Amino acid sequence: MAEEIIRIDENTWRIEDGHVRFFLFRGTERAALIDTGMTNPDARKIAEGLTELPLIVINTHADPDHIAGNGAFDEVYMSPAEEDNYRAHSGEGRLIPVREGDVIDLGGRPLRVIDIPGHTPGSIAILDEKNRVLVSGDSVQDSNIYMFGPRRDLRRYVESLRRLAKYGGLFDEIWPMHGSFPVGPDQIGKLIEGAEEILRGTAAGTNVTLRGVEICRYTFPYAGFLCDRPE
Repeated sequence: MAEEIIRIDENTWRIEDGHVRFFLFRGTERAALIDTGMTNPDARKIAEGLTELPLIVINTHADPDHIAGNGAFDEVYMSPAEEDNYRAHSGEGRLIPVREGDVIDLGGRPLRVIDIPGHTPGSIAILDEKNRVLVSGDSVQDSNIYMFGPRRDLRRYVESLRRLAKYGGLFDEIWPMHGSFPVGPDQIGKLIEGAEEILRGTAAGTNVTLRGVEICRYTFPYAGFLCDRPE
């Protein structure tokens, strides 16, 4: 079971699952789990203990620490660009594709999809328009952002964050799946700056080994990046 279930407001919960979190958003007609955690196949049971409304799953992306509870659902909302990543991590069920500009309405609570590829090919952010909150997945946070190995693209990541910054007038807080909760909209600009330093080769990195993989860690005052070692 989850370590901690925290009620944010009357219709919103965050579930802390070790080093990752996921969310339950409730509208008037249905509710949505946004991701399903890392070690928690009981995500559906948790949600059904909090609401009796019909329940859907929206995945910000398909890394394994975000899909542990997906198996309890026949279908999940996800970017079609993420399907290969999802299946590579034994993701189950039918994918309902969502793309930039799509709106998933929970009933008086529209959730707008924003494409932010880079961390993974089909990473998305979810804008809770009514509550002025952006759920950022792993792409905007103040912890270490994984950018090494297959399917990562730091240049696309920077392009995505630049586009995301244009939505800044529509949200007051960013809710990431790792690190501090919440973070401010200014975190987007800081991450762009750090990622661009890495791409220019002007950031100082440290070679480390993580889970048997040799990578380069870049540490900034506001976050870190874990990247492939420069050639």
